[in-house]
Amino acid sequence: MQILLVRHRDSHKVILKNVYSEPPIVGGIILRQNLFRRCTVPEKQTLERVQKDRAQGKSPSTQAGEFVREEVHHVREGKHGVRSAKQAIAIGLSKARRAGVKLPPPKGPAGMRRKAEEDEEAGQSHRKASRTRQKATSKALRREPHKGASTAALSRQTRQAAAKRGRASRQTAARKAARTRTRQL
Repeated sequence: MQILLVRHRDSHKVILKNVYSEPPIVGGIILRQNLFRRCTVPEKQTLERVQKDRAQGKSPSTQAGEFVREEVHHVREGKHGVRSAKQAIAIGLSKARRAGVKLPPPKGPAGMRRKAEEDEEAGQSHRKASRTRQKATSKALRREPHKGASTAALSRQTRQAAAKRGRASRQTAARKAARTRTRQL
């Protein structure tokens, strides 16, 4: 890896550029780095937690939860905003699919399933989105509010999702959670 310092012509800002000859691999997951520091690549700690979960034999949804957690933290830190908790979750799941987590296709409209397929394919190929598209996406997200990742919003989203599932499904999930919970000594 070679790091270049680039000074903008019109400003005093210095941008770090990482130049990779080939994509680095962390725990079996290929990192596709942007050339700029402000990038959509999952953080190294997140990838390490996912690798640990995978090694312990945890489900893909648990592994994907790490990416959702990271996304919620990004919104809370002020990196960007989201319209709702659902959008933060969707961004996290998209990142998980792109990082190689084998999630089942979502139940929902055809467009949502198509996007999930595109994310999986993007995880296998190493082609980067154009710089124009990256800038447009990040600019649009920065305009969004930050309350979508608040504790109240996430709690509301969780309750609404659970209410749709039905009593038996919730009971099964609760029993499994109690059985597989790690005990702190």
